[in-house]
Amino acid sequence: MSQSGWQHILGQRDAVEFLRHAAKTDRLPHGMIFAGPVGVGKATTAAALAQWFLCAAPNGDTACGACESCRLMAAGNHPDYHVIKRELIRYHDKTGKSKGIDLSIQVIRPELIEPANRKPMMGRGKVFIVEEADLMNAAAQNSLLKTLEEPAGRTIIMLLTASPDGLLPTVRSRCQLVRFAPLPAELVIDQLKSRGLSAAVVHGAAELSDGSLGGALRLIDDGIVEPAAELTSRIDALLRGQAAADLAEWLKKNADAYAQRQLDRDELASKDAAARQGLALYLSLAARRLRAALGDANDPDRLEQICTAIDSLARCLEYLDANVTVSLALEQLSVSLSRELTAV
Repeated sequence: MSQSGWQHILGQRDAVEFLRHAAKTDRLPHGMIFAGPVGVGKATTAAALAQWFLCAAPNGDTACGACESCRLMAAGNHPDYHVIKRELIRYHDKTGKSKGIDLSIQVIRPELIEPANRKPMMGRGKVFIVEEADLMNAAAQNSLLKTLEEPAGRTIIMLLTASPDGLLPTVRSRCQLVRFAPLPAELVIDQLKSRGLSAAVVHGAAELSDGSLGGALRLIDDGIVEPAAELTSRIDALLRGQAAADLAEWLKKNADAYAQRQLDRDELASKDAAARQGLALYLSLAARRLRAALGDANDPDRLEQICTAIDSLARCLEYLDANVTVSLALEQLSVSLSRELTAV
């Protein structure tokens, strides 16, 4: 981690200051939970800290950037740097049927517990980063307790999560919590502008991202920004009393487009699962717009109508989770929203 490594971490002064002070004073916890929204710098910070921790000739809290360890980190193949992520679920699933839902003990044992108990390849230490750590099921988390409490040798384990409550109390009690905050909207906008994106895309992605630069970039990569604006217009039309005649067809078409983008990235992904994920995203965006409309509604009857419409969106999500036929769930939703929101 060179000085520029710290500078690459945007808008997380408190977290960075805590970690830099711990590094300088040799009080770095061996187990940490990096908790905060997706896409606000948790993984960037973890990687930067790992480079310093593994550097052969650090200067205070700054990695030298020139030793073999730093060169291997820059090349992405350091033997003592381990990142455990969702993609490993499929790798360790011998049946080939995994849907990538849980980080099970079959992943955590070979990727973290076993290498944590071996000597480091380069002698400096070992670093383990678990992305989306709340995906670990209870068995996997319980299997990790002894390693968290008494790691072998010089080791740090960083659990990254947007949902720290998804970790067992026994895991949380063995780790130092490091909080990461949403990024200021101005920072997200400036970073998006620097990528040469149009003003409409920049402001649309920034508004939807809720302070997550990574989230904004993912929305752009997934082609969500323009359809999200169209969906907002459709919800606004419903609020004005217009029927949602083709809403079900629109949702299915755009969910399928979302799924195709996921398949383009990963040809082994499930098209049906990706389409349902896309539908869930668009339904959450529709609910977001309706919640915003609550602030503009003064009439008690209208407030109740909007709340009922939000409940219909939540119910549709439940149907999708229960594997109800997509077309049936969407048709029911379209009828419900038209009935609830056009009854003015």
